[in-house]
Amino acid sequence: QVQLVESGGGLVQAGASLRLSCAASGFTFSGNAVGWFRQAHGKEREFVAAITSLSVAIVYYADSVKGRFTISRDNAKNTVYLQMNSMKPEDTAVYYCAADASVRAVTTRPRYWGQGTQVTVSS
Repeated sequence: QVQLVESGGGLVQAGASLRLSCAASGFTFSGNAVGWFRQAHGKEREFVAAITSLSVAIVYYADSVKGRFTISRDNAKNTVYLQMNSMKPEDTAVYYCAADASVRAVTTRPRYWGQGTQVTVSS
């Protein structure tokens, strides 16, 4: 079965950094685009970043995280990462990784989702 497991969340102070990991299994990771989403309490889930399945990866970011967050993948480890720098209180949310066959699918309605990991940024 397909499984995506996020890790690396926690409580940090504003300005600090965190790196989230998403370990994938049960599907051909290298053939899928992967994305990160987040959902703050009482708000809709929003897109954060995505990366294509191409050897030369193409990345996409929400305007709110450009210049601060970096998405990357290691196909040999079936893992996607989200490096978060200069974190702000408004980054507080549950972060989810997602996967699908194309980056378009990932950014609209991904087929596979992880369980999420909590990220809290204090001011």
